[in-house]
Amino acid sequence: MQRGADPIQPGVERGADPELFREVFGRFATGVAVVTSAGPAGAGGMTANALCSLSLDPLLVLVCFENGARTLPIVREAGRFALNLLSSSQKHLAGVFASKLPEAEKLEGVEHRIERGVPIIAGSLAWTICELRELIAGGDHTIAIGEVVALALGSGDPLLWYSGRYHGWAASPPRPAG
Repeated sequence: MQRGADPIQPGVERGADPELFREVFGRFATGVAVVTSAGPAGAGGMTANALCSLSLDPLLVLVCFENGARTLPIVREAGRFALNLLSSSQKHLAGVFASKLPEAEKLEGVEHRIERGVPIIAGSLAWTICELRELIAGGDHTIAIGEVVALALGSGDPLLWYSGRYHGWAASPPRPAG
C-alpha cells in the first residue's frame, strides 16, 4: 500500500487498513470542543473533534462518542450536554478532558459555571447547550444528536486538531491587491 504525496493512489478494500483510514481523516483539520454534562451521578466531560452542526430548523448538532467513553453515560442520564468550543489558549484543557482522569476530577480547577444544568467552560470561543434527542449506533462510536436550547459567542482564535496534534490558528497573510 502506497503512502506518499501522490494524490492518485490505488484504492484499499473496505476495512483493510484502519491506520490509513485514521491518517486520511487526520488530514481533515477540525476545531476542538469539550463536551460537558452533569446528572445525578455527577459531572464530567471529554475532548471531541467529531462534531458538526446538523440542522437549522430545528437547531441540531451531532457529536460522536467512543462507545466506551465515560462521559456518554452522564449525557445519557442527564439528557443534555454542552459543547464548549475551545480557543487556542485552552490547549491544556483539551489535554485534561482527553485524559484518563476520573470524570469527577476533570472539572476540578477548571473555571466554569453551571447553566441550565450543564458546565460551561469559561473562555470558550463559543458554546451551545443541547437537549439530547437521539443516540444512534455507529460502529465503535455512538452518535448523539442534540437540539440547541442556548448558545453564545466568546472571542479569540480556535484550537485546531490536525494530523494527530493540536495547532493554533495561523491566519493567511492578506493577498496583494490587484
